[in-house]
Amino acid sequence: MLDYNAEAAAYDATRGGVPRADAAARAVLGLVPTSARTLVDVGCGTGLVCERIALGRPALRVFGTDMSYGMVRLARQRIGAVALADARRLPLAGATADAVSAVWLLHLLRGDGEVRAVVAEAARILRPGGVFVTTVDKDAGHHVGSDIDAVLAPYSAPQPSDSAESVTAYAESHGLERVGGAGFAGHGQGRTPRRAARSVLRGDYAAHLSLPGTAAERLSAELTALPDPDRQRPDPAYRLLAFRRPG
Repeated sequence: MLDYNAEAAAYDATRGGVPRADAAARAVLGLVPTSARTLVDVGCGTGLVCERIALGRPALRVFGTDMSYGMVRLARQRIGAVALADARRLPLAGATADAVSAVWLLHLLRGDGEVRAVVAEAARILRPGGVFVTTVDKDAGHHVGSDIDAVLAPYSAPQPSDSAESVTAYAESHGLERVGGAGFAGHGQGRTPRRAARSVLRGDYAAHLSLPGTAAERLSAELTALPDPDRQRPDPAYRLLAFRRPG
């Protein structure tokens, strides 16, 4: 699994930077009621998306949480109100937030019950009428029909932790109702074979690829051998779902 403390400084530059964050923020805000006054972004990372959300709607007070100290340190430079916290056990009282967002988080949680626990926490801290907005099927967003996808396919883990079906089931079991969705482009995140090969060796894909033994080295070699290894393939297209607490 990626070391997010070590990765924090280079994270934004290697993942689409402001254009990608802007696209995510606009999509999130499109699902958050204009009446909302507080939003908690769990797994906020460097705070770049939080910052763009806050800039996009100045009347909305945006708070962030992340369990990586390196990420929290950067996020505090952008939005200030950021807590070092596990998304499964948030240091917030129940029914205190008008909105909760989780962007590019749930796909990383492969442990038994982890995604359900995050959804449960989001439901717990939402006020009646509040919404939970989250990315789903994140890794599928990178499937753009490229040669990289074809090479990765035999190594794919069987069931993503953030499938729309499972996240919807968890949300409904905690009293939330599905009320909408949106999509946005992962600007600047189109993969090249060479970058994908390095990511495999670093363990970036550990959450959704099965790579026992020397499989990572073998897959990395297969990717590097693809034609035009430094040519960027198409950008991914991400998906958001929104769930509302009735009331």
